[in-house]
Amino acid sequence: MQLYKKRDFGTFISDSFAFFKVYGKNYFKNFILLNGLLLILMVVVIVLGFREFFGVLFGSNMSGESYYFEQYFTDNLGLFITSGILLFILYTALMTINFLFPVFYMKRIAEGNKEIRTDDILSDFKTNRKKVIKAYFGLSFLVMPVATVLFGFSYFLIIILIGIVLILFVGPTLFNIITFLCYDYFNRDRGFFESLSYAVRAQFSYPNGRENAPYWKYWGSTIVMGILFYIVSGVLSAVPMILFMAKLTTSSPDGEFEQNPMTGGFGIMIFFLYGISSLFSMFLMNVLYINSGLMYYDNRTDLHQKMELEEIETIGFNE
Repeated sequence: MQLYKKRDFGTFISDSFAFFKVYGKNYFKNFILLNGLLLILMVVVIVLGFREFFGVLFGSNMSGESYYFEQYFTDNLGLFITSGILLFILYTALMTINFLFPVFYMKRIAEGNKEIRTDDILSDFKTNRKKVIKAYFGLSFLVMPVATVLFGFSYFLIIILIGIVLILFVGPTLFNIITFLCYDYFNRDRGFFESLSYAVRAQFSYPNGRENAPYWKYWGSTIVMGILFYIVSGVLSAVPMILFMAKLTTSSPDGEFEQNPMTGGFGIMIFFLYGISSLFSMFLMNVLYINSGLMYYDNRTDLHQKMELEEIETIGFNE
């Protein structure tokens, strides 16, 4: 699959699905092997650390105490702090790996690799370990917090309607900037902030400055993929909530279940289903990562010419 070439809005979408048709089996096998342990640990922390918390949050105060929830939170403050710290570390580590895995995978494809192994991706992480560490801290403590504030501010403005329009533009644009940052940081000999600067500029122009702004096709492709992701992941995450509400409305009231509905086998099943839906959502996010990667290769017009020259040079050898 040729990566370095100009694409239009429709081609981004079709080539994203074509990518998984060609490489999907190998891609997700490596993804699971690389992320499996972190995914399992994160689900375990959520189930063990927060199952009782959500049970009390959803349950009613059957004993009539006005500050039952506040008291429960205070009594288990150490558990919540420990679980929160572990969850933050695991989540940010998983976030970084999820952003960088498609970067290294597509980079190897661009270099001509056919069958990519997990060891190859691990080797890329080790070879670029200093950059990976810088990317982890830059994403976790700078880029993502700023993106969250900007998106949160746009979401807040929904109360005056303009927020709906802002979210439709801010969300996809921020996502593309973050993914472009990751692709550029590990495909060029640049610093973190240099790649961040390029990621912002690349949304609105090509490096040569002589072509029309690519913003609309980048934004359009991302928002279409985002809507598809939202629909599928929304259906998956709705299943455990439907089961919870069905159990709550059909079971005979006995006080114990209503006070803490997350106890026992039913609570474990609900969290297990939420964990499964979260895993599927993480898998589906890779379609967005690859789609954004194709945009990055579209924007690298400097390498389009290089690839075309290399193809011309090989014509004589194939005759």
